[in-house]
Amino acid sequence: MIRCVLEAPTHRRHQSLPEAVHGWAESILGPLTVVRDASHPRPGSRVWEVTHQRDGARHFVKISPTPKFFARETRAYRQTAPALGPGSVPRLGETNPRWQALLLTAVPGRGVTSLPLTPARQRAVHRQAGAWLSRFHGGPRDLSPQDHAEAAAEVARAVHGAERHLESAEDLIGERERETVRRHAAELTRLDPLPRGYMHGDFQERNWLFDTGPGRLAVVDLERARPHAVVFDIVRLACRPWVGRPDLRAAFFEGYGRELADKEERSLRCLAALDAVSAISWGVPHHDPEIVARGRATLARLERGDAA
Repeated sequence: MIRCVLEAPTHRRHQSLPEAVHGWAESILGPLTVVRDASHPRPGSRVWEVTHQRDGARHFVKISPTPKFFARETRAYRQTAPALGPGSVPRLGETNPRWQALLLTAVPGRGVTSLPLTPARQRAVHRQAGAWLSRFHGGPRDLSPQDHAEAAAEVARAVHGAERHLESAEDLIGERERETVRRHAAELTRLDPLPRGYMHGDFQERNWLFDTGPGRLAVVDLERARPHAVVFDIVRLACRPWVGRPDLRAAFFEGYGRELADKEERSLRCLAALDAVSAISWGVPHHDPEIVARGRATLARLERGDAA
């Protein structure tokens, strides 16, 4: 029997900005009048919106969950974000390695998942998302030899991680589903090397902000940005908002400027299987029924032979 009982998620407690980090932010911005917990309802998220006393300017203070995430996000904001255009991504003000803290400007817009968008406006958002991601990815020539080595290692790490997630999932995943995951992990190994670039790492609608006035998209949360096979950034879209919405996928790739190459398309199915087992193994112990349902639905589509 497959164990699939989920407890109701607990309400997130509001976190106070640590006093030392509050003092650091004020030493840069000046006195703050409002400090609001803006963390995502997931483990490790520590973000606060702060408002400057004199002019009401908004900024965000983020404390990275690990030194690795702090280093990745710092690099992404310093090296890649400046070329993306004003208002399309936060700007990095200062960092504090001691507390793994970043001070970021606010960008206009509301979370896409909270907006009542028409189908036409949804397509416009995904078209802009494709264009944004294309600029962020860059190309192989933008990566150093060390970056290329890191990208290759990331693909290998994803393949090996599949078995780790299967072990962690225990009886959450049946034998037929396990075989599906292992088969796709093996195929991914044969498909590499894949086109590489600088990936966002968590490219999904929850990290998109849309300003409905000018109709402009901004993207946040760069802590997972790193050199990688660029198709990895497509997985969360293929497994969630594009399911049953080929028009959103078409709009995205219109903005992206190219379709996936044949082996990228095949690798997307493989990556969807790896994402699914990761979602299930993580979602059950963390009481996240939405992410578990996404993982199970993805595996079911792959077993039916449907597109990722």
